[in-house]
Amino acid sequence: MIKVFLRKKAISGDRQSLYLDFYPAVRHPHTGKTTRREFLKLYVLDNPHTQVEKGRNKETMQLAELIRNKRDAELNKPEIYSGYELEQLRLKELGKESFMAFFKELIRRKKSDGNVGNWRSALYHLEKFAGPELKFEDITEKFANDFKDYLLTAKQSRSSKFMLSQNSALSYFNKFKAALRQAFKDDYLKTDLNAKISPIKALETERAFLTLEELNSLAGTPCKNETLKRAALFSALTGLRFSDIQKLTWQEIQEDNGAYAIHFRQKKTKGYEVLPISAQAVEIAGGRGKREDKVFQGLEYSQCQNRDLYQWIARAGISKDISFHNFRHTYATLQLSRGTDIYTVSKLLGHKNVKTTQIYTKVVNEAKRKAADAIILDIKPNDSIQ
Repeated sequence: MIKVFLRKKAISGDRQSLYLDFYPAVRHPHTGKTTRREFLKLYVLDNPHTQVEKGRNKETMQLAELIRNKRDAELNKPEIYSGYELEQLRLKELGKESFMAFFKELIRRKKSDGNVGNWRSALYHLEKFAGPELKFEDITEKFANDFKDYLLTAKQSRSSKFMLSQNSALSYFNKFKAALRQAFKDDYLKTDLNAKISPIKALETERAFLTLEELNSLAGTPCKNETLKRAALFSALTGLRFSDIQKLTWQEIQEDNGAYAIHFRQKKTKGYEVLPISAQAVEIAGGRGKREDKVFQGLEYSQCQNRDLYQWIARAGISKDISFHNFRHTYATLQLSRGTDIYTVSKLLGHKNVKTTQIYTKVVNEAKRKAADAIILDIKPNDSIQ
């Protein structure tokens, strides 16, 4: 008689992996080696917070117990169940689980990610398209392509008057594809649908930037939020994203023989960077605080601070549509326009691929073209220039 126990093993992401423990050991059907464990590729949360998460934990445990019973019968009464039948049963039960709950769990794990807003927007549109009861078994290649078509014609969540931009649709569909990829990895989907579905093509957008004269104008213009002003100018001098400036601490700004550099891990890419910065950037950062103190204390991404930013830009006489991220664009564009090679600029921006940086070269070339056309002589048609 072989005893089969259902057990848990703690893994990353505040989860536990469910597995079967056999006593005595059994022979693995594929390798022929004896083993005490069979991992089910089923997972439960350590501390479920919502009713959805608690319900999903309960359903997963019920499925695991069902598999345990079937495995027990397969081992001790092999004439009743075959391994193929057990696998088909497991896949069938997995298909009835909620894809929406799975998607929400992915968002919960990314709550500290600067990109979590896009995940929530993707969920909003997925629920609007398919309803809140979407299950894994409902997701097919046709469903995915229909959802892509929906996103390309959908209205914005904040205003029914405006359509989603193509790049917003691209971002939301990429989150859906990422969820499909994870679901296949976790064995909730039988096929890798993500690999079969083509993404939405990116639409090239105009990247607004400030000239050096406009930056100097902003530096000399008062701003209601002094921290925001310093952070924006710091971004223009370093190329740092808002998310990295917001979490920047004084211990990350280091000096070596009068040369300054920021030693940090990018919040977006998780890559570790050493970014050389100017003494002026350090000066704009303000008086040095304790090592663990944030450099720009009180800096937040909020409607109030956005309003302060727009008012400051308008007060400086600048009519361009500028957000905080455009200060990073400004850094890249000014570097290229002043002769810094694209490879160096790519490294300074923390790009993994120089192709990401090439978008700025078009902006610089257009600026050069405008500069070339700026000098016009007052020559009349009949004037001789011989």
